[in-house]
Amino acid sequence: MDFTAEVERSLRVLDGAVALFDSVSGVQPQTETVWRQGDKYKVPRICFVNKMDKNGADFEHVLETIRKRLGARPVALQIPVGAEANFKGVVDLIEMKAILWHDETLGAEFSIEPIPADLQKKAEAFRLQLIEVIAETDDVLLEKFLEGETPTIEELKAGIRQATIDLKVFPVICGSAFKNKGVQTLLDAVVDYLPSPLDKLPVEGINPRDHSKIEKRKPDDNEPLSALAFKIINDPYGKLCFVRVYSGSLKTGDTVENPRTGKTDRIGRLVRMHANKREDVTEILAGDICACLGVKDLKTGDTLCDPHHPIALGAITFPDTVISVAIEPKTKADQEKMAVALSRLADEDPTFKVRTDEDSGQTIISGMGELHLEILVDRMKREHKVEANVGEPKVAFRETIRKMAEAEGKYIRQTGGSGNYGHCKLRVEPNEPGKGYEFINGIKGGSVPREYIKPIDQGVQGALELGILAGFPIVDVKVTLYDGSYHEVDSNEMAFKFAGSIAFKEAARHASPVLLEPVMAVEVTVPEEYMGVIIGDINSRRGRIEGMEHAAGSQVIKAMVPLKEMFGYVNEIRSSTQGRASYSMQFARYEEAPRMIADEIIGRAQGK
Repeated sequence: MDFTAEVERSLRVLDGAVALFDSVSGVQPQTETVWRQGDKYKVPRICFVNKMDKNGADFEHVLETIRKRLGARPVALQIPVGAEANFKGVVDLIEMKAILWHDETLGAEFSIEPIPADLQKKAEAFRLQLIEVIAETDDVLLEKFLEGETPTIEELKAGIRQATIDLKVFPVICGSAFKNKGVQTLLDAVVDYLPSPLDKLPVEGINPRDHSKIEKRKPDDNEPLSALAFKIINDPYGKLCFVRVYSGSLKTGDTVENPRTGKTDRIGRLVRMHANKREDVTEILAGDICACLGVKDLKTGDTLCDPHHPIALGAITFPDTVISVAIEPKTKADQEKMAVALSRLADEDPTFKVRTDEDSGQTIISGMGELHLEILVDRMKREHKVEANVGEPKVAFRETIRKMAEAEGKYIRQTGGSGNYGHCKLRVEPNEPGKGYEFINGIKGGSVPREYIKPIDQGVQGALELGILAGFPIVDVKVTLYDGSYHEVDSNEMAFKFAGSIAFKEAARHASPVLLEPVMAVEVTVPEEYMGVIIGDINSRRGRIEGMEHAAGSQVIKAMVPLKEMFGYVNEIRSSTQGRASYSMQFARYEEAPRMIADEIIGRAQGK
């Protein structure tokens, strides 16, 4: 889950994918998330059941978990010959032959043999099932099947390919990657059943000049250029931007437009990436994936297009961040370096956000999980040579009052020459929650001249910011100025400002001040078998369950939980539900903090 952005942006630009399954566990929790991402981008998939030599390997159990937990339609193209330590090879159900790998060559060589007698019946039953499923998706094959004819190998392969591209079925093959068993057949299956760029429908986008107009581009080298930037890496030699070309061609020196910014730029270099090796190329064509250097102000999800034929392809959507921590440089000298490093990391990773908290002044970084943030902080240290301290962000508490009180404030200073004289009487009372601060001028008979009313208001607002219990801002109060006095010579704006502040602080101390804490609206989506665990955990975090609803085999639990109790929740929820639950939270309102919590916060603020 921590690296969901990598999966999201890769699936957005791929034509096909291989989904990997463990032969013992079948569909694991994270598989569900990745599979849903594949569904979202309509990516055809082949399933590879790996580790067939592991104790407890069960090919048919994996097929069953794909059906049940993913709601998909798997179709076996092979069945294993032997299992666990005796796994030797597979039976190819299309050509009805056995493929056995040679251990002494570490799987590099294999022999094709007749199907073992003990597997003949099982292979025939599985082949019949395969033909039935494919015939349902192909009218010509269905007619043949109903007339009792057997389709040819070519017809069957063509039927499987089309059904896979249309996302009607997901071919399943098996092997043991560690021993190189099944690798050759997997590569053959990629070529035979996954789409080439030509099999895909024309890509759609909008015309950035006229937003209502839908543009289409065929996967053809002669069409105008359309390409999607799906990954950014800050390289020692400059910003490396990975692009997938959907139509047209891209050459070094070409001028391209970025519809998001409306600016044009020149392509400096094009490199074809082979893991960490690079091969310089001068041109890439429709369907290619490549990296380019020299393009400025490019973000993940931006389109590169021909300036004369503009198109904006659909951007990549990423889930919201779920965890935040505060970060500060270890030394003052690292302050600027840290800002640059964080900005570069945020450029590369769209699920990493950086902001400054207005209340505490801290730099807050947000991501998809604690591991995600740990790795980004480690990268900052290794790649950017910035040492930083990471801690929990401070919770932004507030203060308010619960009853009415009155007080007077006097600021009288007599020194040589002109002095200072300010005197006011204030009444403070609670305001409606959420209404904020309200100031009422109740002076009658001119006991305080009009020009000194605003300074009193400003003095009260200054006192509101600093609080009286633990230094947090005071909210939802109504302040009425009802009396005061002035001096013909010594009164001035500053004196009345101080008087207003003194009067407010005094009144607020006698108005039952209380501490308020931020409360979050939390929604947890969880499989039914883990509901008890989640509800118990929310209760232990001082949460209140506000409702539940059913959604596609899961329960959505809605609750109100104080923000202070939500730190570390992301790891807790994943470990207690095997990673199968997810949650989102947003600020709901401020509520009075329990006495024990308030005493702890106030004690800490006063240094006790």
